[in-house]
Amino acid sequence: MITTRRGALGLAAAAATPVSALAMTPVSQLAPPDPTETIRLWPHGAPGGERVTVTPVVTERSTDPAFHDRFARYTTDPILTVLRPERPNGASLLLIPGGGYKWAVVDKEGLDCARVFAAAGVTCFVLRYRLPGDGWAAGPDAPLQDAQRALRIVRAQAPDPARVAVLGASAGGHLAGMLTTRTDQTYAPVDDVDAVSMRPDLSILLYPVATMSDPFVHAGSRKEMLGETPSAEAMERYSLERMDWAGRPPVFLLHAMDDEAVPVENSLQLLTALKAAGVPSEAHLFQEGGHGFGVRLIAGKPAAVWPELVMRWAERLGWV
Repeated sequence: MITTRRGALGLAAAAATPVSALAMTPVSQLAPPDPTETIRLWPHGAPGGERVTVTPVVTERSTDPAFHDRFARYTTDPILTVLRPERPNGASLLLIPGGGYKWAVVDKEGLDCARVFAAAGVTCFVLRYRLPGDGWAAGPDAPLQDAQRALRIVRAQAPDPARVAVLGASAGGHLAGMLTTRTDQTYAPVDDVDAVSMRPDLSILLYPVATMSDPFVHAGSRKEMLGETPSAEAMERYSLERMDWAGRPPVFLLHAMDDEAVPVENSLQLLTALKAAGVPSEAHLFQEGGHGFGVRLIAGKPAAVWPELVMRWAERLGWV
C-alpha cells in the first residue's frame, strides 16, 4: 500500500452493514430486483447525434439465474440508474463500469458494486454512457460529455453536494480519470444543472485503462476511442499519466498483478504522475485477481476486501 498526505473528502464509513462484511458477502445475497429509478442525462437528446444510426441493445451473458451479467452497446439515450440506501449517510457515488469502450457493462462493475456501497449508506448512480465509435460528433469525447453531465446531475440532487465521488473500472476507470483531471467543458450547457461543478471530490479507479501508448496500452480500448492508427498527439492527449493532475482530488488505485488485459503498469505509471503532482493517493496491488473482477468474481480471494479498503481510506480522509 502506498499512501500520500490526507485530502479533504471521501466516502463516509458510517454504515448500516460493517464494511468487512460487505467486502466478503456474495453478491447473490445482496442483489434485489433491478432498481426502478433512472435519470436521463440529456432531456432533449444527447449532443452531436445527427449522424448516429445505431440501435441500442443490452445483451445478457449469464446463464446462472442467481446473477445478471449484462452489457449495453450502441447507447443513444444515456441514463443514470439510482440505488438509494435505507440509511443514507449523505455521500453520493457515480459508478462508471468498463467495457473497453466497445460496450458498457451493466452489472459486474455497475449494479453489483453499487449494491455493496448502497448497503453502507452511500447513494449510488450507475452510468450507462455513449461510446466513441458510434458516430457522435464529439468522437472520443462523447463518453466524457456523459460523465461530466452525470456528475453534475448527481451533485445537483445529492444530499450533500460537497460529498460526491466517482468510481470507474477498466475503461470506465479511464473515463473516471478524465472526469477527474480534465477541466475543459466538452458540451454546450443545456440547463441550470450545467452551472454545477463537474469535478468529483474523490476518485476511485479499479484496474484502470490509463495509458494509450505502447507497450502497456489496452489495445482494444485505444482502437475504440482513437481508431486503428492514432497519432502520437492523440495518444498523449488521452493518456491519463500524461495529463495535468495538479490540484486534482484524492485518488484510490486498485489493480491485480496478474491482470493480462490491462497491465498493472497502467496504475503504476499513473501513481507516479499523481505523486509528482502532489495528489493525495493510495494504491493497493494484489498478487492475483486478473481483470474485470468487480465484487462477484473476486469472492474468497484477498482482493475481495477492496470495498472495505475504499471505505476505510475515505474515512481517513475526514469526510465523516
